Amino acid sequence: MKLDSKIPDGPLTEKWDNHKEKIKLVNPKNKRKYTVLVVGTGLAGASAAASLAEMGYNVKSFCIQDSARRAHSIAAQGGINAAKNYPNDNDNIWRLFYDTIKGGDYRSREANVYRLAQVSNNIIDQATAQGVHFAREYGGNLANRSFGGAQVSRTFYARGQTGQQLLLGTYSSLMRQVKTGMVELFELREMLDLVVEDGKARGIIVRNLVTGEIERYAGHSVVLATGGYGTVFYLSTNAVNSNATAAWRTHKRGAGFANPCYTQIHPTCIPVSGDHQSKLTLMSESLRNDGRIWVSKKKGDKRAAKDIPEDERDYFLERKYPSFGNLVPRDVASRNAKEACDDGRGVGSTGLAVYLDFEEAIKTFGENVIRERYGNLFDMYEKITGENPYKVPMRIYPAVHYTMGGLWVDYNLMSTIPGLYVAGEANFSDHGANRLGASALMQGLADGYFVLPYTINDYLAGVDADELKTDTEQFKTVENEVVEKNKKLLSINGNKTIRTFHRELGHIMWENVGMARTEESLKKALVEIPKLREDFWQNVKVPGTGEELNKNLEMAGRVADLLELGELMARDALNRAESCGGHFRLESQTEEGEAKRDDENFSYAAVWEYKGEGKNPELHKEELVFENVKLTQRSYK
Repeated sequence: MKLDSKIPDGPLTEKWDNHKEKIKLVNPKNKRKYTVLVVGTGLAGASAAASLAEMGYNVKSFCIQDSARRAHSIAAQGGINAAKNYPNDNDNIWRLFYDTIKGGDYRSREANVYRLAQVSNNIIDQATAQGVHFAREYGGNLANRSFGGAQVSRTFYARGQTGQQLLLGTYSSLMRQVKTGMVELFELREMLDLVVEDGKARGIIVRNLVTGEIERYAGHSVVLATGGYGTVFYLSTNAVNSNATAAWRTHKRGAGFANPCYTQIHPTCIPVSGDHQSKLTLMSESLRNDGRIWVSKKKGDKRAAKDIPEDERDYFLERKYPSFGNLVPRDVASRNAKEACDDGRGVGSTGLAVYLDFEEAIKTFGENVIRERYGNLFDMYEKITGENPYKVPMRIYPAVHYTMGGLWVDYNLMSTIPGLYVAGEANFSDHGANRLGASALMQGLADGYFVLPYTINDYLAGVDADELKTDTEQFKTVENEVVEKNKKLLSINGNKTIRTFHRELGHIMWENVGMARTEESLKKALVEIPKLREDFWQNVKVPGTGEELNKNLEMAGRVADLLELGELMARDALNRAESCGGHFRLESQTEEGEAKRDDENFSYAAVWEYKGEGKNPELHKEELVFENVKLTQRSYK
């Protein structure tokens, strides 16, 4: 495996423009001769498919749900960043770039992050033109609010439904191209493998989730936009259907997997209520604009919030980080909430929660203003917990949310397999070791609307527009391997449910590879996960057959992949003997308990190469070069 990031030469501010000038082009008439397969219909996938079709390429789009509108991008609540500087608080592209680099704890590529900041403003213009219902000020201008890790208001939002509104925009663009015939949409399909011919991505194998039929599709290029792998922890804010199968099986075909240990823990989630849960519910980071986070100063204090006087409350984020207060980045807020609970000052029946209190904001602005800003979030909280957050504080606790790791891509978003592009959360490229809030939507739409439509031309211009065939030996071989794996899962007929194994894997991951990691805990995980995987392949029970709608078979395949991915995550975390962003090794922290990087030994992206079943993966390193920012100890005080 060779890593060539293809970062353009020249000043940082000119790299993207210079690169675009040198990218090869495909004649508009010739574009009709090429077919691109786009897997995933979230913000990254839908925007890429719509854009490529608008340019004239033939696109086949694959959706795991019954409608592209149900992609998990819909769950994003708080907003999307851009450097428009509408509030006139001295924001600009450089500040957005620097906040993102710093927020990722200096573990991302300068060139990629600066490009992201550059195109951010185009995203807002694009979405507004599509009719996305962003919040507006009294005079009609688009409104902004603050998010963690920034001291300016740059986050555009639609109440607590920003992801939904943006997805409806990309969905309308996608369906317009479906109507023109430039996009062929395949719903209820799950990608189960990648076909590589002559060293290039040439197709995919999918399963029709209704009939169970295994199908082959060929293309001149493949775009993977299938999201992250947070469900490896079982309980996360991700939809249960979100999974890592497409990315993981692509990794096993030769795509490097970068920084798998970088997992984001979101501080603002509704706490776990019992073993019956299969997912957790996110409360938007935007709530931290007006909500104040606190616990009692006394350990074991079981009084109701209203009975704890002001002078006995510890607003620990405001106390420790006066410059940013409750709007510190997610990794910092999460660790401090855990620390308060570990200290015996957590709230609620389990003690694994802290308060998010709107009493002061309601007194200052009035309930109607808070209702206008966050009403749907408050309603959701009340429906789930039975508590009215206008009257009593919310209870929140950190939970797995986003994965910054993913398939390695170069500056063009191409993986280590020529012709395979990766967009959105499925790639590793922009967020380093910690994603700032409101940047996921930004990256997904930047990749799909404003990066891939340029860079994919460079590859396709050098590819013969030959006739696509799915009856080749390689297609047959890969399909047979998929079929045999499914048959093996169905034949085990053990005595344990799929969910039992998934829950146990999640427990191992959370306890040993979660918010705080140690050499001891990671080595323990690397012993327990292989044992669990062996047990899975001997004792899992998968009812039904492969020739029908079979959710059990779907989930079994995904858990099998997560059992392998979880081991790689632990291995990567053990190898990275430093703390950075969301990767917090207890052995590597400052005197004040903050993440302590080791730039001399770990200023690189860790890219893992699959070497075969039963063999240890090989580590490759992409050294990170910083020419425009100074590596400093991250501080939000």
